[in-house]
Amino acid sequence: MAVSPKRTALSGTELMHADDQHNVHSEVAPSISVTTTFRAPHPDSVKTHEIDWQNPERHLYSRYTQSNSTRAEKVLSKINGGHAITYASGLAAAYAALVFYNPKRVAITNGYHGCHMTIEVIKQLRPDLKVIDLDQPYQEGDLCWLETPLNPTGEVRDIKYYADKIHSVGGNLVIDATFAPPPLQYPFKWGADCVMHSGTKYFGGHSDLLAGVLVVQTQEEWNKLWSNRTYMGNMIGSFEAWLLLRSLRTLHLRVPRQSETATALAQWLAKIAAAKPGTLVDGVPGGIIETVWHSSLQGKNERGWDPKDQMEGGWNATFSIFMKDTRHAELLPHALKYFVPATSLGGVESLIEQRRQSDPGADPRLIRISVGIEDLSDLKDDMRRALQGLVNEKAKL
Repeated sequence: MAVSPKRTALSGTELMHADDQHNVHSEVAPSISVTTTFRAPHPDSVKTHEIDWQNPERHLYSRYTQSNSTRAEKVLSKINGGHAITYASGLAAAYAALVFYNPKRVAITNGYHGCHMTIEVIKQLRPDLKVIDLDQPYQEGDLCWLETPLNPTGEVRDIKYYADKIHSVGGNLVIDATFAPPPLQYPFKWGADCVMHSGTKYFGGHSDLLAGVLVVQTQEEWNKLWSNRTYMGNMIGSFEAWLLLRSLRTLHLRVPRQSETATALAQWLAKIAAAKPGTLVDGVPGGIIETVWHSSLQGKNERGWDPKDQMEGGWNATFSIFMKDTRHAELLPHALKYFVPATSLGGVESLIEQRRQSDPGADPRLIRISVGIEDLSDLKDDMRRALQGLVNEKAKL
């Protein structure tokens, strides 16, 4: 039976208590459990040796289940409106989804380069697997892989449009929603069959763990994913599961704050990008930034679809800017005080990178920004000072 996907808000109460039934030791803070194996009960003390792996009353071996991963999955299931299963990384989750659906063709355009490389790994086993553009005609056996908001630019795509398109031929829609966790976006409301997250990012939120998440709508689908995971061996580690469970408790506090700050920062930078060379916007010279991409700047598309309907809980906190000068793009991440020059996203600290440093296919002028929980005024002051410094340095040359 499918779980109702009608999510409208992110409850702090659910984040704190969705896993209560699995808190067998009555702990206020979950303890770190690193055991791989568990003592078997005496045969006279158990009614059945069958285990419900989604709701285990006991554990057998950590490749199947363990306390912290089971508890984290309960919280993730509740807040996403489905059945969640965890993996060792976001790409491990992506690989698991491709194995599960076993498509004849994958429709995918742009987005995270790691997912494209995962498809290439699958093609080593399935040389007949074809990759097509999202906007090509679909046919039976296709899987639509839609990343929204899009990495690295942060633009939103219309989930319902692609859901209707792929479902019309009997195919399935996977949404990579890493850039927009609850409460920003709920893909099941718009027709997704499976939602993927790199739990390393906003679910983890502290730049200290690797995790992946798939969320499906039925128990039967979860059972199949669990069986596959057991024998693919790509489950999350026990310590990382503990870190993930810890982080989920504050998701409703972190993400809205990051969203609000990032939206204001992106719109401020967009004003600078729109300024002519020789003019100043809030102390920053025009002509240094060419373009700012952010979902709040999109507006309606040609079909009349409005991104704000889909992004009901706020705009994404990761976005990109395009510098006019390649040298500025190289130096900007290292000219800042509060933004850390590093890849990844979703952590409490603001990160910035010249995207080509982690994605060789990116334009060298592209900068990706992940906004943390610092004060907006401090981030703006930091960015203003750095941009001014780049312009002044160039003027000296």
